[in-house]
Amino acid sequence: MRVLVVEDEVYLAEAIQAGLRLEAIAADLTFDGNAALSALTVNDYDVVVLDRDLPGISGDQVCREIVAQGIGCRVLMLTAAGDLDDKVTGFELGADDYLTKPFELRELVVRLRALVRRPVVATPTVIEYAGVRLDPFRREVHRFGRYVKLTRKQFAVLEVLMTARGGVISAETLLEKAWDENADPFSNAVRITISVLRKRLGDPWVIHTVPGVGYRVGER
Repeated sequence: MRVLVVEDEVYLAEAIQAGLRLEAIAADLTFDGNAALSALTVNDYDVVVLDRDLPGISGDQVCREIVAQGIGCRVLMLTAAGDLDDKVTGFELGADDYLTKPFELRELVVRLRALVRRPVVATPTVIEYAGVRLDPFRREVHRFGRYVKLTRKQFAVLEVLMTARGGVISAETLLEKAWDENADPFSNAVRITISVLRKRLGDPWVIHTVPGVGYRVGER
């Protein structure tokens, strides 16, 4: 495993580096956001241990850039703030895990090893496609800048379609992903939900039927 530690407190960064090396984890150090982004363009890292409170380019902005550029690494955020809203904001930015200072090195190591076991799937935190903007964390949808109020089920169906980015999703798959195991496979729930979604998203229709196959999102 190779880790990039981005921490402006030099003594803490060096202590983390030394501790990780004892666990056979290679760790590089940078002390500000600019240096972190430069290192990410040169080296491939499995995980970035990222302090949110960095001088210059903030840790939040570094995280945004990692997501925007599709860099294939995990992000574990470090922060002195441990309240729930602060953690939620970190995950909204695209972080994969969160650790509040002060922390035990053993916990950091365990979290790093857990992160590298997960496959890296480059999924943006906010999905934008065909004039629709879907924010999974805030559960908000906008069409051409206009807020669209959806029920939880309608949102779930739209999220599956939006994640496919134009790919065709069968009614069976929508039923499997947006409903629970008690859903009737012979019901017309998917067709009704799609019909209502089209109306709420407005003209021109963004959800299209592929006869005999399923549904897809697209401009036409």
